[in-house]
Amino acid sequence: MRNLLLGAVVAALSLIGAPTFAADIQAGKEYVELSNPVPTAEPNKVEVVEIFWYGCPHCYAFEPTINPWIEKLPEDVNFVRIPAMFGGIWDVHGQMFITLEAMNVEHKVHTAIFDAIHNQRKKLATPEEMADFVAEQGVDRDAFLKTYNSFGVKSRVEKDKKLAEAYQIEGVPVMIVNGKYRFDLGTAGGPENALKVADQLIEKERAAE
Repeated sequence: MRNLLLGAVVAALSLIGAPTFAADIQAGKEYVELSNPVPTAEPNKVEVVEIFWYGCPHCYAFEPTINPWIEKLPEDVNFVRIPAMFGGIWDVHGQMFITLEAMNVEHKVHTAIFDAIHNQRKKLATPEEMADFVAEQGVDRDAFLKTYNSFGVKSRVEKDKKLAEAYQIEGVPVMIVNGKYRFDLGTAGGPENALKVADQLIEKERAAE
């Protein structure tokens, strides 16, 4: 948790005064190259992962910047969101996200959940509280609870926890390109620069194919 808090402080500082973005990014500066690359979900595409937590204010602040970028990604790029789960409420919110993805309704309520937690001060700390909230957004309450407690969702929770360990994350939000390169808002120099780093690493991986 100490490392997560340090990551949040770095991200906060980057939002206050972002340094000039380097035209040519370098490993060890804007991003870290993982010593053990992690297999991607779709090997025929360049994968971009964002690891986040619904309770993270920096993840919430990143949403207006990253979402338009995601919508414009080309067909050969596969964007994946993975919830960070470090115990307690992190796990609860992570399982909620995975449940909504399994139901194919996450895209309809993702922004509403962020807004509920950060603007409406809702905790969404129990399955019942989550079910009531997503029902207000048009999601079937009983189907949500059934899916939340399903074997498939619980298996995905364990899988995503192992992925986060493999990526060696220390804070959120964090991005990983093609299972090889990890960076955050602090190392990249702010939200907009983080996406510029992602763009350059995507091009790097295209060129390597």
